[in-house]
Amino acid sequence: MKDAQAPAGPVERIGRIAGLIEGAAAASEAAGQLTAEVVDALHAQRLFRLLLPAAYGGEEVDLATWFRAMEALAKLDASAAWCVGQINGCAAASAALEPAIAHEIWGGARSALSWGPPVASRAEEVDGGHRLTGEWMMSSGSRHATWIGLMAPVVDRSGAPVPLPTGVTTRIFLVPVEAVTFIDNWQVVGLRATNSGGFKVDGRFVPDGYSLAREHLADVRLPGPLYKFPLNSLFAIGFSAVALGIARSMLDAVLALAREKTPRLAKTSLRDNHHVQFQIGEAEARLRSARGFVESTAAGVWQEVAASGQLTVPRRIDIRMASTFAIHEAVAVADAAWQIAGASAIFNSGAFERRLRDIRTLMQQAQGRKSHLQDAGAYLLGLPPNFAFA
Repeated sequence: MKDAQAPAGPVERIGRIAGLIEGAAAASEAAGQLTAEVVDALHAQRLFRLLLPAAYGGEEVDLATWFRAMEALAKLDASAAWCVGQINGCAAASAALEPAIAHEIWGGARSALSWGPPVASRAEEVDGGHRLTGEWMMSSGSRHATWIGLMAPVVDRSGAPVPLPTGVTTRIFLVPVEAVTFIDNWQVVGLRATNSGGFKVDGRFVPDGYSLAREHLADVRLPGPLYKFPLNSLFAIGFSAVALGIARSMLDAVLALAREKTPRLAKTSLRDNHHVQFQIGEAEARLRSARGFVESTAAGVWQEVAASGQLTVPRRIDIRMASTFAIHEAVAVADAAWQIAGASAIFNSGAFERRLRDIRTLMQQAQGRKSHLQDAGAYLLGLPPNFAFA
């Protein structure tokens, strides 16, 4: 008797909608946000629920599966992958909420939470909760969210900062999307279809219980290895996978082009050009090495945490180091593909132009800061760890 067929994993489900996602990438960019058809497909394949706890209707995938799913999406459209990454990272924080509140927020089939950093904000203590006023920015996927997170420092009625148990004063307050006014300020070089614009609220009351700490691990209420990882680690793995997926698509595209193209006035095809051969070999080696570093780190750390129930400091640093390194190696590979392609790369209709803008924009995000490698090196040299992004 044959075993029952295992449910399709995220990468297989992404394959089902690959043509739609890639085919709509230009339309999504032109619209400044993912098309309705793309959002519908992502929901239908449950891709906004990969890091959501199983207890709340999510998939609670392991880190290596998370990495491969994000990479697979990014090969098709980086903006779609980026939105999925942001919304999933926020969903993981649900493990720190009261179960009844988590069920309320994620109870619908199309439920999604997104947040972004504040421009200026405050959360004033009032009876039964807090009153939020402020403006926020760079909230990827927020136009497809049903709930919005408002990061704000907590102040008492006199305006004095309220120290929280972790020593920081900032929390993330959760409100229905209808509570915010969106701001159209996402006019950018790349990742345009993420519509990572801003929003604002003025005097919005948020009841007690509808907030969480950005570093939420002390408040986690659910078991399972996934919720032993800080959000920065989950975002780092996911967004480095986006960079690697973009670079993979560009390198594959230039490999195909090199077999066909003979540049104007050149005596040989790109394929037969010795310098191009070297560039291709170097780029392939860099991309595979960077990818392997992240994937093996994700898989290895997951096994350790599943066995011990703890994420050690050295392994947090490993995730940070692998992810940042991979982002910059992916950018180098994308640049090489762009250069090899020559004038073929500059056309909007091709495989290079949008992807180069996307990966260059990705590199500017906080996950791509090269200073993270300095932090890793400092720790390896025996200095105290910097957990700001680890």
